[in-house]
Amino acid sequence: MKKQMINIGFFAILLFTTVSAFSQSGVKVERIKEVESLLEKMTLEEKVGQMAQITLDKFRESADPVKLDEEKLREGLVKYKIGSILNTMKNRARTPEEWHYIISTIQEVATEETRLGIPVVYGIDAIHGTTYTAGATLFPQQIGMAATWNRELVRNGAEISAYETRASSIPWNFSPVLDMGRDPRWPRIWETFGEDVYLTSEMGMQMVKGYEGKDNDVDDPTHVASCLKHFLGYGVPFSGKDRTPAWIPEMELRERHLPSFEAAIDAGAHSIMVNSGLINGIPTHADHYLLTEVLKGELGFQGVVVTDWADIGNLHGRDHVARTQKEAVKLAVNAGIDMSMIPYTFEFCDRLVELVNEGEVPMSRINDAVRRILNMKYKLGLFDTPVTDYKDYPKFGSDEFEQVAYNSAKESITLLKNKDKVLPLSKEVKVLVTGPNANTMRPLNGGWSYSWQGELVDEFTEEYSTILEAIQSKIGKENVTYVPGVEYDLSTKKYNVEIPGDLEQVTAAAADVDYIILAIGENSYTEKPGDLHSLRLSENQIELAKTAIATGKPVIAVLNEGRPRVIGEFVSDLDGLLQAYLPGNMGGLAVADVLFGDVNPSGKLPYTYPMHVNTLMTYDYKPSEHQKKMAGMYDYESDFAIQFPFGYGLSYTEFEYSDLQLSTNNLSGDETLKISVKVTNSGDRKGKEVVQLYTSDLYASITPDVKRLRRFEKIEIEPGESQTVSFELTAKDLAFVNRKLNKVTEPGEFEVTVGGLKEKFEYTK
Repeated sequence: MKKQMINIGFFAILLFTTVSAFSQSGVKVERIKEVESLLEKMTLEEKVGQMAQITLDKFRESADPVKLDEEKLREGLVKYKIGSILNTMKNRARTPEEWHYIISTIQEVATEETRLGIPVVYGIDAIHGTTYTAGATLFPQQIGMAATWNRELVRNGAEISAYETRASSIPWNFSPVLDMGRDPRWPRIWETFGEDVYLTSEMGMQMVKGYEGKDNDVDDPTHVASCLKHFLGYGVPFSGKDRTPAWIPEMELRERHLPSFEAAIDAGAHSIMVNSGLINGIPTHADHYLLTEVLKGELGFQGVVVTDWADIGNLHGRDHVARTQKEAVKLAVNAGIDMSMIPYTFEFCDRLVELVNEGEVPMSRINDAVRRILNMKYKLGLFDTPVTDYKDYPKFGSDEFEQVAYNSAKESITLLKNKDKVLPLSKEVKVLVTGPNANTMRPLNGGWSYSWQGELVDEFTEEYSTILEAIQSKIGKENVTYVPGVEYDLSTKKYNVEIPGDLEQVTAAAADVDYIILAIGENSYTEKPGDLHSLRLSENQIELAKTAIATGKPVIAVLNEGRPRVIGEFVSDLDGLLQAYLPGNMGGLAVADVLFGDVNPSGKLPYTYPMHVNTLMTYDYKPSEHQKKMAGMYDYESDFAIQFPFGYGLSYTEFEYSDLQLSTNNLSGDETLKISVKVTNSGDRKGKEVVQLYTSDLYASITPDVKRLRRFEKIEIEPGESQTVSFELTAKDLAFVNRKLNKVTEPGEFEVTVGGLKEKFEYTK
């Protein structure tokens, strides 16, 4: 990573290392001097306090869900010098006015009643819009944004989220998620950009730029500091359950999991949150190699490293690598943790002060952590403007912003099946709408929506349309019959409890309609509450689907789910199938517009859709994972059995690829390979197509993946017209991590694939 040099001859020798480090992210010398000056004035207790992050719940008045107990607040900010506060699972969405009161009260105590007047930095999980502010614009969850394959939409969505988060007086966002969504069992796959390294890296960079601005000017009151999460390897636990151990060879860790974080760090991200689990038996929060040697050393990350929820305590109580809580603090801070999401007690502060006084944690480590925290606070402009005012944000929740959310939702929806072109439907038909996802906003938004598990969504979304309501508006209530068939049990905290309905009513209602629209999938959930024992769709919903199919009426299913649930028992009998993912508040409208042809679908799968619970493949598999039956041999069912491939998605028009051209068939050294392809819309309506370029390394010293996504571009083409799409590749784009953990491109033969067309070229050093 390149570092620009700054003339700092007038600085003391003590400051030289600091200035060199911070110069990379464009920090002005004057600001560095301010940080160092403040750091010199701070006592050990004040420094340690900056490294502590406490939940807002700790400071609430018990009788009022919004009002703060100022005596409790003074205990935290004045006595313990706490430097950061965060939102929590117990919180629910607040109005911008309420947020302004909360943040103003906090900052008034921090800046006026403490010795040095250091402002607090407040952090929140605004992961698909400003998810904890009533009236904010909610977008599709990240997996849906990935399905758009549209960089501009991802960036615009992040810009709007930053604006509305600042309108809520909050400057720090715990987003984006850059974990790889390579295991559909994992309950947080919908928070990711899917299974591919390049797609995740590209979308992650766009999200960082959207949050932080083109030049990462986060002191701009319309931008926020981003927080990449969860470093590293969080998304592939061996069991598929959240916060459980992963076993990842370092070659794989560097090949699949590190690049998205590296790209976002290069894009200027200001903070990183750490993986709550374990990798190869080592809790990441205690992993000096990953946090200091790799993250801060190799990648040159100069921002703040913050823990996830209570994870330092887990080193003792859950993971048993620390004999006491005090030892847990020592392990984590020495490993490279800068800020602890504690979240309820102040004991971390007392323990860390003791550890420094006892020589167990060096003061240099404390100074490094606090320097990073203060630097982020200065860059956010908190010392000048600790609180932004909602009155200065007239576009909050505006029609303009909601149009972007709608555009994102409609481009995310992925058409997976369209037998005999059953879709789009005529607006003159009669339909039966059934399924547990038909008439609730909760699964459209998913978790982290108005509350942690999304269970409060319906309280805040009366003005928006469910799938049922959007269909009724589209073709008239008199043409829509609604029978739930299956409903979610809202009386329990468990997301996947269902109440089966009378399936005979479904059969009877089908007699008077032309089509059945089956809205199925999952209720809202995230993290541990979303763990499951089987990826198969629930028994109740499978029976509902079979009942609908048995009526003989054409059935169009709409999947509204956070992960690809196995539907192999009935998918072949469906006439149409849409994947809506978690499309947000505008999702019902977008689904109806696709069903009835006002929108031509253009989404593409950001993951491989499994056919069976034991065929959880990714598109970039090794050749030995697809062994077909050989003559005279048993069939071991080792074929590549998937339901739908990564990058797949149909349209209401047809696209033809032709004239794949390579600028050379012999690439060498640092030369650039130019690739072009002609794409023609041979159908009768305008459509958007995602042009995907893959390469295959045909032979290598380590068994190569069958193919890898290297480039993509989303284009729009009028019927009968053609566009030529061009890409460029260098040898660096073809590299892989070898056994010595070096990224190399070996000489040999490669193949380029675009839209089913293939061309080969040779690479020589």
